[in-house]
Amino acid sequence: MSDKLTFYTNPQSRSSIVHWMLEEIGCRYTVQVLEYDTSMKSPSYLAINPMGKVPAIQHGEQVVTETAAICTYLAEAFPSSGLLPPAAERGAYYRWLFFIAGCLEPAYVNHANGWNPTTAAMQRSFGYGSYERVLDTVSAGVRGRTHVAGARFSVADLLLASHLNWGMMIGAIEKRPEFLAYCAVHTKRPAALRAQAQATQRVA
Repeated sequence: MSDKLTFYTNPQSRSSIVHWMLEEIGCRYTVQVLEYDTSMKSPSYLAINPMGKVPAIQHGEQVVTETAAICTYLAEAFPSSGLLPPAAERGAYYRWLFFIAGCLEPAYVNHANGWNPTTAAMQRSFGYGSYERVLDTVSAGVRGRTHVAGARFSVADLLLASHLNWGMMIGAIEKRPEFLAYCAVHTKRPAALRAQAQATQRVA
């Protein structure tokens, strides 16, 4: 596989999560910044991601979209980064990857926009049940722990810390002590700070 990797991004988007991931794995990559409603909806980019959204990557012939999928792919494509847990610890790892994408993000985004499943019937039909149940589950998963899957930092921590930090910053996730403690450890990692600094320069 070619080692050429292109990162399609807008600094003010979920792309910040993938940017952090790219800095963690330490690979070479080129950046293409796209603008909402213009280059992000261009025919050339819609051929990469028909949704017309970022982030996306092209790694050789492989095109990957969706934040969690991109980060998972990169951990496997660059195993020397150490962000893929040992096989014995991947049960919790996969559980949290899918919980973050399938439960946490939709729950807090819906909540931020003033909508929550209220009745028992509605909660049964939504995979995440309720906003409160999701936050309680995450609280139990991170309370007193540095890592949610295994004994070292993994993609699950990167994704979870990113979503918790962003959600608390915009007021969509409660600032519970266990969330603050968990994020404080991970969002100060050198790779996270590098990605943040680079994104700030592009916005400026």
